[in-house]
Amino acid sequence: MIETLSDVQVEVLKHLQEGIPLVKEPFKHLAEKIGIEEEHFISIIKQLKDQKIIRQISPIYDTKSLGYDSSLVAFRVKGDVDSAAGIINTHPGVSHNYLRTDSFNLWFTIAVPPDSSLGLEKTVEFLAGKTGVEDYVILKTVKLYKIGVKLDFGKMDEKEENNNGKKNSKLDLTPEDKQIIKVTQEDMPLVSRPFQYFSDILGIDEDELINRLSVFHETGVMRRFAAILYHRKAGFKANGMTVWKVPEEKVDEVGYTLASYRAVTHCYKRTTNEKWQYNLFSMIHAKTREELEEFVGRLSEETGIKEYRILYSTKEYKKKRIKYFSDEFYKWEEDAKNGGDINSGLKN
Repeated sequence: MIETLSDVQVEVLKHLQEGIPLVKEPFKHLAEKIGIEEEHFISIIKQLKDQKIIRQISPIYDTKSLGYDSSLVAFRVKGDVDSAAGIINTHPGVSHNYLRTDSFNLWFTIAVPPDSSLGLEKTVEFLAGKTGVEDYVILKTVKLYKIGVKLDFGKMDEKEENNNGKKNSKLDLTPEDKQIIKVTQEDMPLVSRPFQYFSDILGIDEDELINRLSVFHETGVMRRFAAILYHRKAGFKANGMTVWKVPEEKVDEVGYTLASYRAVTHCYKRTTNEKWQYNLFSMIHAKTREELEEFVGRLSEETGIKEYRILYSTKEYKKKRIKYFSDEFYKWEEDAKNGGDINSGLKN
């Protein structure tokens, strides 16, 4: 257990990471689960925010279900990494950006809307030109085995049921749906009826909003409505993106094995190329590097995969949920096209 957190704070964090129930009084519902009053539950959330342990509470929408094209990208930066990261961070679709221990040292995730005038590859090409990187790779998701950052305060070896690999239902989003997504992705207010706050902004009934959010959840458009944490402040100081070189015929077997562990928060099969041959990615958070390396060693023994590397995060440049259906995307692209210093063919 983290020394700075009380037992009740740990319980609150566990429930907030699992997901906010889509009911009129979600905090009251969660408070009753752990045997405290709603007012006390909300006060603990405020404390954890003041302590910079909780970043925000908001929906986790599925990028692909919303029609966005996305990828993990790695840049090899020889010069000023901080400056390069700052340029990358200007793009509204960059949700994570980290300095990692590899020759490809700057790793970020990026998404572009379905009607992007540049598209993903041209956007990355433009950023590479602006930052003057030596080389880069675009590593797209081929198959998802698990996604869901739920920092576990128990043992790393604990397993859990994993439903992340299941296919989502198709949902054609209406203009009203897009407006709901746009409004609700802001940080949830810490009031007894937070969904009423959003419904008032939208000008719709509270029940109607909750019902629509429930449909988003059932179809996979929204993974869950949950808290994200400052993982280092919560005691998880070793952030290791472990990459594995797995024979094609074993990828599914190994992917689902890794995904079964609570300590593995993300697990994907990604594209490879002549510059990058590791095809399975697993994100693991631990309290120390020693703890993480011992755990990864056990995973290697269990799966029989000996070719792997742990890419540690040494600096966080950005971690922020994307604001979907925001005009910021189109403004950024327009500024990029009119900026002058652009690869040929981008300007209309």
